[in-house]
Amino acid sequence: MTATKMMALQPRPAVEQMGEYHPQLHGRYGLRLDFNEHTVAPSPRVLDCLRSLTADDLTKYPEREPVERIVAQHFGFAPDQVMLTNGVDEAIHLLTEAFLDPGEEAIIAVPTFAMYDINAQARGAIVHDVLSDQDFAFPINAVMERINERTRFIPIASPNNPTGAVVSPEQILSIAAAAPQAAILADEAYYHFHGETLFPSIGSLPNLFVTRTFSKVYGLAGLRLGLIIGPSEAMRFVRKVASPYNVNAVALACLPPALEDEEYVQWYVEEVRYSRELLDDTLTELGVPHWPSHANYILMRIGDRHRELVSVMRARGVLVRDRNTDPGCAGCVRMSVGTREHTQTGITALRETLREMQWRSPK
Repeated sequence: MTATKMMALQPRPAVEQMGEYHPQLHGRYGLRLDFNEHTVAPSPRVLDCLRSLTADDLTKYPEREPVERIVAQHFGFAPDQVMLTNGVDEAIHLLTEAFLDPGEEAIIAVPTFAMYDINAQARGAIVHDVLSDQDFAFPINAVMERINERTRFIPIASPNNPTGAVVSPEQILSIAAAAPQAAILADEAYYHFHGETLFPSIGSLPNLFVTRTFSKVYGLAGLRLGLIIGPSEAMRFVRKVASPYNVNAVALACLPPALEDEEYVQWYVEEVRYSRELLDDTLTELGVPHWPSHANYILMRIGDRHRELVSVMRARGVLVRDRNTDPGCAGCVRMSVGTREHTQTGITALRETLREMQWRSPK
């Protein structure tokens, strides 16, 4: 018998060709101002909840729906409009799974969160990256011009990461109206630091979805909790492609007390807004080019010595994020803000680093 030649296992072409997103999470020691996390802790009520968990809570499969009803009531929606996810990353994945076929098109204004592009590529979609204006204003006209009958997915982050720029609700609604065949995602991960939302428009258009995260202002990044809200009929398809146990029991137990402590959330929002203004003023004083931000970070342009600044800051015990490879962000570094105390520590390290580097503003 002639031996048949065995075929080697191959990935789908779309997976082989897609980009990768590997955030540098290892060795993050010191003050973490690199990933826009909460710089202190979640509400004390969350910590009390963690201490009260029993073995029984951990040995049974998690029930997402009871907590979704609590979330829906908290935000003023019907339960069938709301779904909890394993971070906003999963929400993006589910939208592309539900509504984006291979060969169809996605339109993404860049620079922005890399997972939009990666999930669209993984589906085998044709991705049209539209570069934002020089001041990082949302390129509304260029996006509208790209829309055609094959457009199926348009994600829009407001405030945007890494720039901190915002997109008006009117612009997002105009895009949703212009592309009724496409899933329009308004990603409001940094909503609390800006205050403008599309929640009132949910249900007014059949293709508009909003996502929120509980990683930032609620301080639950380690529990991986996200939220997607959309029209009831469309959400039925999002649920169909989701695992029934996608959110773990510990996260589900901790979310209600986190939502209840609105005073703690408001305290942290005020700390971040004060800190953001403080960092903005400091960068202006130091002559560091930067952009206005509506989130809990500011993007600054350091120039050719961006890697050196990140390295020296790390040596001083403060982590910041190099964004040089993002479209339009050559020489840029992003610095998060948190409490006033933590932000002041970061600013002190930045001053000392720029002085040590004998840095001069790039032309």
